[in-house]
Amino acid sequence: MNRAPNHAERPAAPDDRRPEENEKTAYRARVLPVPDGTTRPLWSVMIPTYNCAKYLRETLASVLAQDPGSEHMQIEVVDDCSSKDDPEAVVRELGMGRVVFHRQQANVGHTRNFETCLQRSRGHLIHLLHGDDAVRPGFYAKIEAIFADQPKIGAAFSRNMFIDEHGNWIGVTPLELPRSGVIEDLVERLAVRQRIQTPAMVVRREVYETLGAFDRRLSWTEDWEMWARIASHYPVWYEAEPLALYRMHSNSNTGRYTLTGENVEDMGRVFSILKNYVPNAAGETLTRQGRNLCACRALEGATEMAAEGHFSSAIAQARAAVHLSSTPAIVWPLFRLVCKSLLYGMKRVSSG
Repeated sequence: MNRAPNHAERPAAPDDRRPEENEKTAYRARVLPVPDGTTRPLWSVMIPTYNCAKYLRETLASVLAQDPGSEHMQIEVVDDCSSKDDPEAVVRELGMGRVVFHRQQANVGHTRNFETCLQRSRGHLIHLLHGDDAVRPGFYAKIEAIFADQPKIGAAFSRNMFIDEHGNWIGVTPLELPRSGVIEDLVERLAVRQRIQTPAMVVRREVYETLGAFDRRLSWTEDWEMWARIASHYPVWYEAEPLALYRMHSNSNTGRYTLTGENVEDMGRVFSILKNYVPNAAGETLTRQGRNLCACRALEGATEMAAEGHFSSAIAQARAAVHLSSTPAIVWPLFRLVCKSLLYGMKRVSSG
C-alpha cells in the first residue's frame, strides 16, 4: 500500500486568513512558501543549537540511524552562533556530508533561530529537534504513516521520555488518551498546562505558512503557544507510544530561566494569549486554573531550591508565582515555603 502522505489535500483551517492580515502577527514572522521548482523531500529535520555540542552527537546519531536518504529527508543543523563549543565539528564528524550546517552571523536568540529553521526547511513535514534532545527508533516511520493515513491533520505528536544529562530515562509524559488518535479538546487542555515537548511534535509546513512562526513576545513558552495555536485551527494527532527524548539539564533554557523566575513570568504572558484560543468563552476559566496550578508548582520548586540553599532562586520563583496567581489556592504553598525556608536557613546557620 502506498504510505506517502497526500500533500495535494491541504488540511483546511477554520480561519484561513494569511498571517499578514492579522494584527497579532506583528509578533510572528511569516513563513514563506518553498519557491516553485525547488526539490522537496517529505521530511525536514531542523536542529537548532546553541552551546550544546556535547549533546548534539547523540541527537544526530538518533536521526541518522533512521535516515531514509537525502531525497526523502533534509537534515540541517542551525546554530545560533555558539560561543562555548563547536557544533560544526560534530556535524562534520557524524554527518560526513549528509547533514547541512548553517551558522547565524550573530546570536539572534532561540525564537528567531527557530524561525530560521522554519524558513530554511524544504520538506512537507517539519520536525524541529533541539540539539540536546533525540528521537527513539521508529519515530519517523511511525509519524510518517500517521500523516499518510490522516490527510486532514495539521500536526502530530507522541509521548516522550525525559532524560537527564547522561541520557538516563527519568520519566515519561502521562497518557492523554487510552489509545492513539485525534485529541478533540487539545486546545482546552493546553489552556491549563503544557503537554507537548518540542522533539515530540511534527507539523506540516503548510500550517506554519498559514499561522506564522513562533511568538516573539514569549521567552520560554513559545512552543506551548504554538501548539495551542495549531490546535485551535487544525486536528492534531496523538501517538500514545513514547517516541521522543526530552533532555533535562541545568544549562538548558528551562534550567536557566528557572533560576531567575523568568519561566513563571513567561507563563503569565502565555496564559494571556491562550485564553483567546479557547472556544465558547471558556478561556478565562481554564487559564485561571492553569495559573493556579503553575503557581503552586512554582512554589513547590522554590521550596526545593531553598532546601538546597539556592535562596535567591527560590525568592525569584516565589515572587513570580505570586504575580502569576494571587488566589487563596496558593496561600498554603506560599506559607509552607516561608516556613521551610526559615527552617533551612536556621539549620544552615547552626551547622555553620
